[in-house]
Amino acid sequence: MAKTVSQPQSKSGGPVREEVGGQIYEYYPLGKYVVSAPGVCGGRPTFKYTRLEVAVILDLLAAGWTVDRLVREYSKSRLTPEAVREALQLAKQALLQRAPSAVIPES
Repeated sequence: MAKTVSQPQSKSGGPVREEVGGQIYEYYPLGKYVVSAPGVCGGRPTFKYTRLEVAVILDLLAAGWTVDRLVREYSKSRLTPEAVREALQLAKQALLQRAPSAVIPES
């Protein structure tokens, strides 16, 4: 399991450093299960302790896969329903932050 080497330096979002399998794993937490690790997948969001990109899982959900199927198919990655729900929540937050406030015209 992971052993924390150091916690974030400040509330401004410094990285967390943990020892995992004898190696240092440095990441920026985006949630409990989703992280951005500079040395993993080019820093794109992944599920913690994996190389499983969040975007891949979101694409599969968009293609009609269920959460149960994802968890079954990616059982070796130890993907959990909670992690998938967190990824969806983070995607929702990102969308709402980027989308301008829309005014719905009256019909």
